[in-house]
Parts: sequence; structure tokens; C-alpha cells
Amino acid sequence: MPVTKAPIDRGRFSNKTVFILAAIGSAVGLGNIWRFPYVAYEGGGGAFILPYLIALLVAGIPLLLLDYAIGHSQRGSAPLSFARLSRRLEFIGWWQVTICVVIAVYYAAILAWSTQYVGFSFTQAWGDDPEAFFFTDFLQVADNEATLQFVPAVLIPMLIIWALTIVIMALGVQKGIGATAVIFIPVLLIAFGALVVQALSLPGALTGLQTLFEPNWAALLEPAVWASAFGQIFFSLSVGFGIMITYASYVGRKTDMTGSGFVVGFANSGFELLAGIGVFSALGFLAQSTGLGVADVVADGIGLAFVAFPAIISQAPLGALLGVLFFTSLVLAGFTSLVSILEVVISAVRDKLELGRITATLVVTVPMATVSILLFSTTSGVLVLDIADYFINRFGILLVALVAMLAVAWAVRRVPSLAAHMNRYGSVRLGRWWVALVMVITPLAIAFILVLEVGAAIATPYEGYPAWMLGVFGWGVAGAALVAAVLLSIPKWKTATPLEAPEHDEEVIR
Repeated sequence: MPVTKAPIDRGRFSNKTVFILAAIGSAVGLGNIWRFPYVAYEGGGGAFILPYLIALLVAGIPLLLLDYAIGHSQRGSAPLSFARLSRRLEFIGWWQVTICVVIAVYYAAILAWSTQYVGFSFTQAWGDDPEAFFFTDFLQVADNEATLQFVPAVLIPMLIIWALTIVIMALGVQKGIGATAVIFIPVLLIAFGALVVQALSLPGALTGLQTLFEPNWAALLEPAVWASAFGQIFFSLSVGFGIMITYASYVGRKTDMTGSGFVVGFANSGFELLAGIGVFSALGFLAQSTGLGVADVVADGIGLAFVAFPAIISQAPLGALLGVLFFTSLVLAGFTSLVSILEVVISAVRDKLELGRITATLVVTVPMATVSILLFSTTSGVLVLDIADYFINRFGILLVALVAMLAVAWAVRRVPSLAAHMNRYGSVRLGRWWVALVMVITPLAIAFILVLEVGAAIATPYEGYPAWMLGVFGWGVAGAALVAAVLLSIPKWKTATPLEAPEHDEEVIR
């Protein structure tokens, strides 16, 4: 039997611009800066732009608009919105919540590293061997074992980051999340724009850009390239794991959600292309200064940020400035993403238990901060992080996105009604093209990627980690997220009235 919740003051964004900036802040994260350039290079350089744009248009934006439609029409957190579609689907919302819990606890560690490296950039503390400094001197990495030996250089900034994050989350949707986005996103664009300008002025920058954008058309015949393009779009747009559902519930009924979706989608991809230009310009300089080819210095993820870029900073003119701009950009992009991830959890707890904002914030963030610090400020933190990140992204986010789309499209058949809701005030009409994409094409694309990823994970143990670590922090974490979601969906809502979205609410966004 359907259920309702008594209305609580959930908070809301003050206007559409704040909502768009917050959504961009969530979408633009670490993956845009340290993942996209490498994926594009590996996927055929300039030729990769074709599958990337196709993935954006046929999968990324349609899924983003589906998230918007669910959250905006049902006016709730991810679990509440899915429960309002059908009580049977509530577990999907909680699955998205548990995935966000996992991501948030390790995301804070990367922010701590980046914060420290802003300071290290002034003195080039990594010396002549950035790799040894990062793994041995800074992180004091254990040898494939889990420990509780804390690293003060990571512990202290993590404590500060969690304290600042808790304050922002307690301030609420507009005064906390919205205000942070309004300040951080313009600063991020200025800082990263300045970094790109400086990188383009370095000797060898043109060689790096040629390496990135020189098209390898033969790559388009490889299924893995198309899979990586679709994967990059899913990972970078913050779709499929509750963030955009939650944010969309905080805007007024008459907001143009379809137009906002296209703005966010193209803004995110524009930033990724800008990141590619900046990163490969710098890598071109590193290749020239070391006498190697660009292909020999290309890296992604942690290796790009904390090994390759420090090497660039050490040799580049005005290297300290380049380092401050780069790591400040990582901090700003990562922080706005962390805030959005935590809001998924806080909003769900508030809706389920009808808690006040500050109480819910403390109930959620204090235990998460404790786990985060215990696991990721230790000598084994980077190992656990690497494994958890790999598995929760592939077998958490992608899988829950697939299940959500299939459930909404085929189990409860709500896609046409969601399209009608979005078309009521949307500037871009969602017609049969969107229905076909959401019900058939995008699920097929996600399923294809999952098949490839599962095959790769089974065939070759990730990064050669011991089986027990992959089992506990990889497959175990991804599986536990689903089990926890099912258990969280069992208790009844505190208010046992029908779970139906309110017909009207106070309109504040026009």
C-alpha cells in the first residue's frame, strides 16, 4: 500500500542559478581532472571525442534528466523518491545511499592529500623522486596489508576537512551547499583557467596537445573504447547514485529542469576538455624536459596528480604557482563533490526519521568521519582506497544505475509520466527519443560496460592485490552496499500515511 510522509522543512535552493552551480559542482570532480585526459588518450585521442559526445547525448544527459525527473516529481531523497514511485523500489534509493557512504569516506582522504600538496608546491618537498616521496615518505604505505598505524600528515588535514564539511552540511541546502557552490565553482574555473594558460605557455605544450588530439580512427572499431567513453560519462556526471535526485527535489515546481540538465551536462564536458588541454600541455613539457615521449610520461588518477604533476612542477617556470593552481583545483572540485555525496545520505536519513538538519548531519557525518579516519589516515589507506574506488564505481554505481533504469522503465512503467512532468515547464521537450533512450538504449550500453568490467576483474586480479584484500575491500564492500540497502528499506517510514508526492509546494524558483 502506498505511503506518505508528513512534510518537513527539507530546505531548498534559492534560485535556479544556485541549483545549476551546485549540480555542476557535484559533476565536476576529481575524475574530470585526472581521469578524462588519460581515458581520451587511450581511446584514440581526437577520435575519442566522437564516442564521448555520443555517450553524452544518448546516455549521460538522458540519465541525468531521469534523475532530475524522479527527484523533482517525487520531492524527496533518493529512498523516498523511489518509494513514492513504488514501495518495492525503495531499496534502490538506499543502495544509492550506501554507495555514497563508501565514496565519501575515502574521498576525504584524497582531499587531505591535495590540501597538503598545495603547501608542498611552494617548497617542492617531494625532491627529485616524487613517487618515492608520495608513497614512502608522505603516505608511508604498508606492503599489501591493512594496518591501524596512523600517518599524522594525513590524519590532521582529514580532521580539518571533516570538521569543515560537517559545518557546511549543518548550515543546510542554501546556506551550506548552495553558498559553497556559488563561491567555489567560480574560483575553480578561474584557478583552473589560469593553470591551463600557464601550461600552454610551457615548452613542449604543443607536442602534448598533438599527442592528445591526434585522431586514431582505428580505435573506434574497438568495443572497449566505446565502453570507456560511456563509462567516463557515467562517472563524471554524478548520475545514477542519488545526487541529482536529491538536488532536483530542492528546486521549485516551475523550474526548467530539462534546460538545466543540458547546461550541467555540457558544462561538465566542457570542463573535461579544458582539463585535457591543461594536463597534456603539462605532460608535453615533462616529456620534452626529460627527453622521453609523451606516451612514456602519461598517467592517470593518483599517479598523474601526485607523481607526474610534482615532477612537472619541479622543472616548470613558475612551478610553485602551477602546483598551487593544480592542487587548489583538486581541492575545490573534490570538496563540492564530497558535499553533494554527503547530502544524499543526510537527506535520506532526514526523510526516513524526520530529523532536524543539525541532528541528521551529526548522526550521518560523525560515524562516517570516524570510519574515514580509521581506514584512510593509516599506512594502508591508499591501498584500501584504490581497491574500494575501483569496485564501488564499477560494480556499485554502474549496477545501481542499470537496476534503477530497468525498474522505473519496465517494473513500474513510469518513464512516459516522468517525461510529461519534465515537459510541463521544460525548455527542451522530452519526446519519444528520450523514452527510447532511457528504456532501451542506455540500459543496453550500461549492461555492455558491466559485462566487460566483470570479465576484466575476474580474469586479472586488480593491480595484483592479494585475493583477501580484493575480497574484503572490493567485492565485499560492493556487495555489502546492496545488502545494507535491502535491510534499510525494510523498516516502515515514521509517518505511516500514504507515500505520495505532494501535489503542490511553495514556489520559490521561477
